[in-house]
Amino acid sequence: MSGNDVQWWLAVVGDTLIWARLSVLDDGLAEVFDSDGGTLRYDDETAARMALLDAEFRAFDGIDEDDAAVLGFDLEEIEPPRAEDDEDLLPQMVRKLPSRH
Repeated sequence: MSGNDVQWWLAVVGDTLIWARLSVLDDGLAEVFDSDGGTLRYDDETAARMALLDAEFRAFDGIDEDDAAVLGFDLEEIEPPRAEDDEDLLPQMVRKLPSRH
């Protein structure tokens, strides 16, 4: 996927962090790789972003320390998943947050 614009989005449900990867392709189409291993296709980046926002995801690069605290995690401890391919990425797309006691 070289040359594509990739953005990481996250949602927190209870004590679980869920990732989604938004990729904008060279032709302007957008794809969201979700935690179920599916790839959803959209006409453009705006449509993909709206769908993610509707599903209560937030852009990872827009989150600061205060946002992270409200969501229940330490920004220093969280980074987007990394893998060679989507198959290896999938198990990392859902993660339990460390308990904050």
